Amino acid sequence: RIGTFQVSNSFRPPVMATRRPLVVALDLDATVWYPEMYHLWGGGAPFKKQVNGTLLDSRGTQVYLMGNTRNIIRDLKTQPEWAQTKLAYCSCTDEPSWADECLQKFEVGDGITLKSAADFEEIYKGGKTAHFRAIHKKSGIPYEDMLFFDNENHNCTSVRPLGVTCIHCPKGLTQEIWERGLREHAQRQ
Repeated sequence: RIGTFQVSNSFRPPVMATRRPLVVALDLDATVWYPEMYHLWGGGAPFKKQVNGTLLDSRGTQVYLMGNTRNIIRDLKTQPEWAQTKLAYCSCTDEPSWADECLQKFEVGDGITLKSAADFEEIYKGGKTAHFRAIHKKSGIPYEDMLFFDNENHNCTSVRPLGVTCIHCPKGLTQEIWERGLREHAQRQ
């Protein structure tokens, strides 16, 4: 002991260095992209890729990736520190076939589309708890090892009791929200 401090050779890593989530789950409409699929009624499929990375629906309405979604998903699939993490999409979208087309056409870089990046897709009407139960059943991954981002707070409220770390993101998946989610998940470990 030196003064009132105890000398220790053990090192505690900072919060961000602790275990990462084994599943990162993303809502689609108004979390990954905007506008929501139901906003496209009267237009919708087919979607055309644009040189700026957006899509145009059949009426000419632009669909774009929100916040830092493109970089986050690319990093999840290409960076070694994320090798053990699975990506899931959980959506109650009104137009699942349109969502699937958008997943196929949006690119995040390195030849990766939103579709090819996904390990799990739960895209159908029903509560988000059903989506997470399906992911848990398919993956065997405990709910406590899952991190979920959704623009609708009621979805976070319904999923949180399962043990999932839930982050409300009313402005989509921004870098700030992403980092907050990682911190909150790490603090729960």
